[in-house]
Amino acid sequence: MVPIALCSEMDSEPCCEDNKDPLVERTEPEERDATSELADKDGHTELPCGPAGESQETCENERAETESCAGESKSTEIKNPTDPEREAGETECKGQRKLRKTNSWKMVRFQDPSTEDEVLERDSSAESLFPEYAMEEWTSSTFEELFMKEDWQNITDDRLLKKKVLERGVSCAPQPTWGQEVTVKMQCVLEDRTVVEKDCKLVFVIGEGDVNQALEECVISMQKGEITLLLADSQYAYGLLGREPDIPAWAPLLYQLQLLDIREKPDPLTLPVADRIRISNQKRERGNFYFQREEYSMAVRAYCMALDMLTTGSRDGNDGGVEAEEEEVCDYRVKCLNNLAASQLKLEQYKEALHTSQDVLTLEPNNVKALFRTGKILSDMAEYKEAMEVLKKALKLEPATKAIHVELSKLVKRQSGGNDTQEWRAKPAEMLGDNIAPFLIPSKKKPSGISWKFILGALVVALGSLVTSVILTARN
Repeated sequence: MVPIALCSEMDSEPCCEDNKDPLVERTEPEERDATSELADKDGHTELPCGPAGESQETCENERAETESCAGESKSTEIKNPTDPEREAGETECKGQRKLRKTNSWKMVRFQDPSTEDEVLERDSSAESLFPEYAMEEWTSSTFEELFMKEDWQNITDDRLLKKKVLERGVSCAPQPTWGQEVTVKMQCVLEDRTVVEKDCKLVFVIGEGDVNQALEECVISMQKGEITLLLADSQYAYGLLGREPDIPAWAPLLYQLQLLDIREKPDPLTLPVADRIRISNQKRERGNFYFQREEYSMAVRAYCMALDMLTTGSRDGNDGGVEAEEEEVCDYRVKCLNNLAASQLKLEQYKEALHTSQDVLTLEPNNVKALFRTGKILSDMAEYKEAMEVLKKALKLEPATKAIHVELSKLVKRQSGGNDTQEWRAKPAEMLGDNIAPFLIPSKKKPSGISWKFILGALVVALGSLVTSVILTARN
């Protein structure tokens, strides 16, 4: 199998980076709901949602945190080089529109690491990957015209995904199937011919959500070596949300594709640990991308595939290196599990989220995010005693996190039957020691007896009546 490396990051936080960040710029969402949490990034952040530091306050609006893998992934910027000869040529061809390039850093790329540097260099070029196929359909035709053309083949029954074969592949060559790994060369433009994606060796597994549906549906209809134009409606691309900042909402896309290679998906146990970690990070980044788009089912699927890549068994029965491998992948498993639990909570899969959070605590007993989620779910399930123990442990680790205080306050009220006779009051952080039991402060009650305001009012009324009587008597 060809090892694959992440070529671009998603802005996180959102990020998938946006999680921002999608990926990668990490942003810390503001605290909105004490019960919501954010999935983990490379750096620990606010309890449920902060992407920056573990000691920060918990973000209560749960958004998937993106964990960018420094040194393994870099965003590829596509610049606009100035080429006098090309400009002159475009001046002569007034009928053709100039292709403009934008940064497609939101795309998770899977590339062959051995050629990564070369690919990035070529991707930064303004040259087309298919210069011999610069026909009218690619350079100037409107998408409406292309959708209406009869010489384009419908890939789907709804006629929203069409292709035109430019060069046929190897005769009698088999077509790829779901679950196989493929390598394609591709470039993609909007209707105004702005280049939004370009990759000389894009590697992905069909059916695993590594790329959008348009690419998967088209590739399974191609033969090895085939070059084709692909016109995709937004429903098969990025739909209502688009892909900031380069692909707007409801934008159809036009691709040029060549299927370079087809092979079986490798067994994770046959790969070196470094390659498994790299692929797992790519799957996790894709999960962050789906989480940001609130496509939580797809995010859960991506995180589960990322975890599958982090298995540490050995087929030959030699377990000597298993322990060392387990240490290496433990941190990555914790990140994937925390992100998975956040997605499961969004889907209201509370039992699954509890089980996932407990898996995190098995690997890392002092993980504050997992402690918080576990305590919150147990509290919602009326397991008050166990929930109190877990939340108190989380509070001891991060006494300044507001979300933990809020959840403890809710828990105390539930234990007291929902009355406001007792309430949680946070201790100053410097006062917290081994004993972090909550302060139970009785609610203020109005003192019994007659109010002094009532007595004073009665005296004023009586005095007024007396004065009035005296004046009336004097007049008479």
